[in-house]
Amino acid sequence: MRKIAVVAAGGTGGHLFPAQALSEALIARGWRIVLASDERVAAMSENFPSEERIGLSARTFKAGDPVGMVLAGLAIFRGILQARAAFARINPSVVIGFGGYPSVPGLLAGISQNRPTVLHEQNAVMGRANRRLAAHVRAVACAFPVLQKAPAKIQGKVVVVGNPVRPEIQHLADLPYLPPEPEGTLRLLITGGSQGARLLSELMPAAIARLPEGLRNRLKVQQQTRIESMDTARRIYANANVQAEIAPFFRDMAGRLSQAHLVVGRSGAGSVCEFAIAGRPAILVPLAIALDDDQGQNAKVMADAGGAQVAREDQLSVDTMANALAKLLTNPERLARMSVGARRIAMPDAAERLADLVEATAAQGRIA
Repeated sequence: MRKIAVVAAGGTGGHLFPAQALSEALIARGWRIVLASDERVAAMSENFPSEERIGLSARTFKAGDPVGMVLAGLAIFRGILQARAAFARINPSVVIGFGGYPSVPGLLAGISQNRPTVLHEQNAVMGRANRRLAAHVRAVACAFPVLQKAPAKIQGKVVVVGNPVRPEIQHLADLPYLPPEPEGTLRLLITGGSQGARLLSELMPAAIARLPEGLRNRLKVQQQTRIESMDTARRIYANANVQAEIAPFFRDMAGRLSQAHLVVGRSGAGSVCEFAIAGRPAILVPLAIALDDDQGQNAKVMADAGGAQVAREDQLSVDTMANALAKLLTNPERLARMSVGARRIAMPDAAERLADLVEATAAQGRIA
């Protein structure tokens, strides 16, 4: 019989996409995959390659909310009992958690049954759920060489594997970065994160309209924009004589990345790793309200490698963004250096690296 791996992942793309990439790598090695999460995952997991989905009770709470804390504790306890019962039936060889509170019941059930367990942290700052569980799992995988706020006691079991990405993104590692030709077309890609970014939707068209006319005439902009901002963005670009494609979501992100000379976007872990693998110079705008400044630290990793500039929200304006764009878009040599810097932190084989760690951990078997 093929071995079974339970993947415990939250209902956000940042947790689910790396889990899917790992699952596909494990399936290619002969594993069976079971997805364990809360009810939110159903809407996002239509294409997840699991042969079974286990719905687990889970809940989070806000600091200073004792009632919420009690309710969350009860929900997680129910989720653990549900997971234990399911695990007794399917007998998984390993349980892998990808962070977020929906992953907690599945991992705790695996830990309580002495099953091999692996935790993957996508960000440069360890998330709060992962922080609480890290000391109790067999192995901890992380995306970046920097892992802030990790418990000191786990240092011996942390392995840097990268952030698993979709195969079409992985293939971009083999494509060279071609800086813009003098007086040639300048391709600018603006992403908005999984939920869209109001700040970028509204600020970027205004900043691009401030660029010198000669630069605007060379631009081809592709921008993910919130639906409510699309009409305004189109009007600004038309008035500025800028060729622009506006949409709330781009499905062919790999193709667009492969053509971009410069990318502007948030610095979620998935985005940073995709930009790095593609070798795309970037201006990264960390989400200011992100817990523990995880997006800021993700951006810093890429900036320290020379692959990005970081634009903090509290220092960002139409003028500062226009100035940053003008300096980079008119300096192809610097863009080429930034491409090299971005790829310094790239791990296109992250899914295979993580699959190796999962198999090695599963080989340890249950502890009596």
